[in-house]
Amino acid sequence: MPLRRYLPLALPLIILSCAAPSALGPNGNVQIRQSSPALVAEGARAFQSIKTQKAISSNQNYQNQINRVASRLTRVVNLPNAQWEFVVFDDPTPNAFALPGGKVGIHSGMFNITRTEAGLATVLAHEIAHVTSNHADARIKNQSSIGTAAAVLGGLLGGDNAQTATELLSGAGNIAFGLRFSRAQELEADRIGALFMARAGYNPNEAIQMWERFAAFNQASGNQGPAEFLRTHPLNETRISELRAYLPVAQQAFRGQ
Repeated sequence: MPLRRYLPLALPLIILSCAAPSALGPNGNVQIRQSSPALVAEGARAFQSIKTQKAISSNQNYQNQINRVASRLTRVVNLPNAQWEFVVFDDPTPNAFALPGGKVGIHSGMFNITRTEAGLATVLAHEIAHVTSNHADARIKNQSSIGTAAAVLGGLLGGDNAQTATELLSGAGNIAFGLRFSRAQELEADRIGALFMARAGYNPNEAIQMWERFAAFNQASGNQGPAEFLRTHPLNETRISELRAYLPVAQQAFRGQ
């Protein structure tokens, strides 16, 4: 069999060799990973840009609620030199995001699903977990690995079709590993987030109920999306099942408020 028939099989090995280890250890041990100063600065610049482009919510109840929950959560998270900032944006889309250094945004539409402070803690703890796990840096390196591996293999394939081969391999690598890597981060953030909310005095069982409400909203709105292997986020059913399986560990950290 020609050598080029075997080369695409090397793509997973090259990419997986660069994958970051989990920030979550056994028995609920969480490894805090700081972002580089450059990445923190970029996160701050990006967040400032978002604040100039998106309307900030004037709903004081939302902001008071996020301040209370964020204060409890950040007290149990030891991220050195964190620059925590939590902002509610006036956007009906139920969504939230985090940037390196501790910048967290949540859309006003998310409050229709969170409903309670424990529900809000589920979302904020998940986003905080992305920050403390330095998922942004891991994702950047993963995407770079995919591009590098595709270029190397495309070059080895050689000939007039090298560029086409590189593009195809890059696309296949992103689907097979880039999106999968992203989904793995989301599930890890769910687990770490459950630990953070438990340590802050929120019952991690509330996380299941919050994601069930989120799943019900998506189903009611017809927002089912593509098949799971083409998603950056896991299916709601997968997320709930994985989190439910992790609850016994998270419950050990829950002492009530």
